[in-house]
Amino acid sequence: MALYADLHRHLGGSVVPRVLWRYLQRNDSQLVDQFPGYAEFEDFYTRPRNTLDEYLELHTLVEGVQTVEALPYFIYRLMRGAYIFENLAYLELRYTPYLRTPAHLSQSERIDLMTEIVQVVGQASQLNEYPIVTSQILCMHVRLPYEVNRAIVDLAAHNRDYVCGIDIAGGDNHYGERMEEFVRLYAYARSLGLNTTGHLYETRDGCHAELLPYLMRIGHGIQIPLQQPQLLKQIAEQKQCLEICPTTYLKTGTLDDISQLKHVFDRCFEAGVDMAICTDNAGLHNVRLPFEYENLLTHDVIGFEQLQACQDAAFKHAFAWPYGQRPASLLNGLLHPEISKSVFEKHPASAK
Repeated sequence: MALYADLHRHLGGSVVPRVLWRYLQRNDSQLVDQFPGYAEFEDFYTRPRNTLDEYLELHTLVEGVQTVEALPYFIYRLMRGAYIFENLAYLELRYTPYLRTPAHLSQSERIDLMTEIVQVVGQASQLNEYPIVTSQILCMHVRLPYEVNRAIVDLAAHNRDYVCGIDIAGGDNHYGERMEEFVRLYAYARSLGLNTTGHLYETRDGCHAELLPYLMRIGHGIQIPLQQPQLLKQIAEQKQCLEICPTTYLKTGTLDDISQLKHVFDRCFEAGVDMAICTDNAGLHNVRLPFEYENLLTHDVIGFEQLQACQDAAFKHAFAWPYGQRPASLLNGLLHPEISKSVFEKHPASAK
């Protein structure tokens, strides 16, 4: 029975090493020739990097492979693994559609092709054999001009059947010079009624309070409890949720040890700030969501009650989860008919 929700998973970083390797082999990719064998490729693909910028370079490798023709191949395997190995009931996939269009085309041509990318991702994610509720978060990007980022916001607004929100990617340490521009884009997105999250307060150089008022969730946000705990009261009052991705901070050199996250969780729980535990880039890390849970527990970062609170928060703050409770509550209702009747009366959508 699928029980979990992942609110922060990048399409580019979701491809596990073996799946990507097989695709490259079958399509005679020149990338294969750079490695003596799979072991060397996996080591290159999953090893820790020294900085966030170095880490994000790996996304460009996968983005070039995830063409409109190849996306169904990758998404099918992603959904299969998420259902069978991770027990996911809900998944939000985020990516920059512009970066999946052919690089040799003009900017206007690439913008026009973004709609097809969103539709292909949306259709490929709907699998009867792996029934996971899915939706997309479209990412603006620090490397893209204002016109393209605004087109991404418009694309999200016009494709609500497939898209549940927007984000900004590319490294929160690069927002500074364009902060006014990004604030304008987020204000525009909120004016359109779009849900918003954003990579923010992930690194010491990514502490941009100007964006906080426009976000419903905060992508990472760990530097708030670590560096600016005075903001936690405000975060709690605004009912913003932090998307915590434990393995990421070790892979990017942001943290030296997972035990440092204990300060993050303790301070957020004390302040009443919700947190959802996520994978971020499950393929790049070769780590699935249940392992993120287990790793936090075995290193005494959180306890089981805190874990359950984070799992509840994930469904509570999910942009496109259609039911009033998390799946465990619905299952409990099925096992106890008197509870089931009460649940369905309060939340008729869950009876469908």
